[in-house]
Amino acid sequence: MADNDTGTPHAAAGTAVQKSVPTQTVAGTAVELSDAFVNPGLPPHRARVTDTDPKKDKQAERRVYTLFYASIVGSVLAIAAYSVFPIVPGDSNSVRLNTVFLGLGIASSLLGIGIGAVYWAKNLMRGDEIVEMRHPTRGTEETRARAVEIFKLGNEESGFGRRTLIRNTLIGALIATPIPAIVLFRDLGPRSDPASALETTMWKKGTRLTRDPTGDPIKASDITLGSVFHVIPEGLNDVEDKLEQKAKAAVLLMRLKPEDLNELPERKDWSYDGIVAYSKICTHVGCPVALYEQQTHHLLCPCHQSTFDVTNHCQVIFGPAKRPLPQLPITVDAEGYMVAQSGFHEPVGPSFWERT
Repeated sequence: MADNDTGTPHAAAGTAVQKSVPTQTVAGTAVELSDAFVNPGLPPHRARVTDTDPKKDKQAERRVYTLFYASIVGSVLAIAAYSVFPIVPGDSNSVRLNTVFLGLGIASSLLGIGIGAVYWAKNLMRGDEIVEMRHPTRGTEETRARAVEIFKLGNEESGFGRRTLIRNTLIGALIATPIPAIVLFRDLGPRSDPASALETTMWKKGTRLTRDPTGDPIKASDITLGSVFHVIPEGLNDVEDKLEQKAKAAVLLMRLKPEDLNELPERKDWSYDGIVAYSKICTHVGCPVALYEQQTHHLLCPCHQSTFDVTNHCQVIFGPAKRPLPQLPITVDAEGYMVAQSGFHEPVGPSFWERT
């Protein structure tokens, strides 16, 4: 057990607990122990080999900053691996190589800091056992001044100010460690303005509405009252970026009684004989709105329960979504197949894109 700063040693382990009367402080704490207890039974302090052998102390110091250097190298290797082993679409081996080497680099970076910090604390920082009594009240000015002294004492005990190579390599490792995450997360972002990307889909004038996923065209006569069709634009299955285009262009097609539709004046010709088409992409966070209630004519998003009223141009009636589902203007061609009059007149998907 460490001696207190008055020079009086603590009572030996096993001594009965008694309250001391004089005001005193203990090295390593910033709390005044005006009502301190004697040794509660901790064993006597045992010196480590690094405390008694300068050569071992130097060896331990070298191990610590070597681990911090290894952490920096791991961070650099993680960034290099991310560039050297890029993920190639359709190539599972590229995914495996990227994951393995990126993981090894990040693991080395984190382990270097973690093991180095623990080894430093265990072998080089002062190892006295201390019991700290916590008081909820603000200390006196004398105690606060003593706290400043103890912070300086902690700096001396840990060697943070004296062991400059350990300190500098630790700072370098802490700076380098987040860099791979910054590189990875930045690369997840869109390469172009996402708002403009969501303003355009495969829908255009004359594009036929086809069944998802077969791509079979849909006639108006196929759509019965109360039915719902999951729809994709014609030709979607033939494009290279099929999933990306489908994520923007997926549509729900429904037929209601014409008298049940409360259409806006400017959208009177966007439907055909009670048939309406709305984006399938929820305006909250982009989940697929796939649940249709025939009796109430409500569309429900299963992710966060946003509910849209089909009879009132898919206005939000419940949930976190902030704007209606975009409507796709539709009509029929000369052969009776459902076709789009144009693309969407607003961006599809999450409503925050409209604020960009």
